[in-house]
Amino acid sequence: MQFNDVKNTEQNKEEKAVSATYSRTNPFLAEVLETLNLNRPGSNKETRHIELSLKDSNLSYVPGDCLGIFPENDPEYVATLVEEMKWDAHESVTINKKDDKLPLQEALTTYFEITLLTKKILQQAAQLTENEEIQNLVLPENKDQLKEYMEGRDLLDLLRDFGPWKGSAQEIVSLLRKMPPRLYSIASSLTATPDEVHLTIGAVRYEAHGRERKGVCSVQCAERLDQGDTIPVFIQQNKHFFLPDSTDTKIIMVGPGTGIAPFRSFIQERAVNGGTGESWLFFGDQYSATDFLYEDELEKYQKDGVLTKLSTAFSRDSEKKVYVQHKMLENSKELFAWLEDGAYFYVCGDKQYMAKDVHNTLIDIIEKEGGMSREAAEEYLTEMQKQKRYQRDVY
Repeated sequence: MQFNDVKNTEQNKEEKAVSATYSRTNPFLAEVLETLNLNRPGSNKETRHIELSLKDSNLSYVPGDCLGIFPENDPEYVATLVEEMKWDAHESVTINKKDDKLPLQEALTTYFEITLLTKKILQQAAQLTENEEIQNLVLPENKDQLKEYMEGRDLLDLLRDFGPWKGSAQEIVSLLRKMPPRLYSIASSLTATPDEVHLTIGAVRYEAHGRERKGVCSVQCAERLDQGDTIPVFIQQNKHFFLPDSTDTKIIMVGPGTGIAPFRSFIQERAVNGGTGESWLFFGDQYSATDFLYEDELEKYQKDGVLTKLSTAFSRDSEKKVYVQHKMLENSKELFAWLEDGAYFYVCGDKQYMAKDVHNTLIDIIEKEGGMSREAAEEYLTEMQKQKRYQRDVY
């Protein structure tokens, strides 16, 4: 073989390696291996378990990491926008500062965020219409009304509420931001499921201002993602949420609803790696009959001794609503004993209510069972945080 041929072969290998480095800026197109609804018939919810292939991606992750997904907007919603504004779906529009262009319909589907409004969008939109209502809304003294207006509204609301518009399709899309990726806690262990990544995604659907609303990524995954389809993904490391180095360390996991995702990965990892560390999961949802996510799996892990304790709270199964924090209180003596024994305590899920309630309950338990003052109990928890023994993945 000629020296040049060797050189070219090496260069090709290097180029191939570079092109295969997948990241946020160069996402990997992952194939859907399986998608199923974890909720049983009659549930108020739809929670998708999605399995994606990472084969040939060189992507790796550890329990606690997240998967980023670049979603697409709902095609029906995009079609409604184009139709209402009497735009030409095939018109070429500039999408960024690099002057890249896309047909309008494609740009609205794949590139722009069209389901959220910002103060900046409204301020700039006000310059493209003579509508007095929006002119008043963007005045500095009306910032509270502006904030209230943006809550739960999207681009279609804006265009319907404040016309007639004098801006072209290009001028209006120039107001929009690039659609950010959505991050989901990974629900699998790479050690247990090589070349795969699993997700637990709750479909977001609700009504606001007289219209049905859908979560961009969650409903795409629920309604428009089938086996064999591909979706652009990347791994996002989470350096603040991880298993203890030693498999002999006890772990306590609080993950109601889709908050169970990272703990499924923790349990899978522990199942493969062994160790004497006991594990305790607090899981909650609405009804045990329809909303007990991964019930069979968890019961098997318990039977096999991988999951030491499983405490469940189903809020709608009794007259009085029971949540995970109530189950923590019921087990306060044992829970505190685990903390005293060096256990790591994890919380994943809703930031607004659940995580706050769990945090306060944890202080209550430390105060009561440790015979401490409130201040001393708070210090105890702060010390756990410093030791990385109290970790939260909340959203």
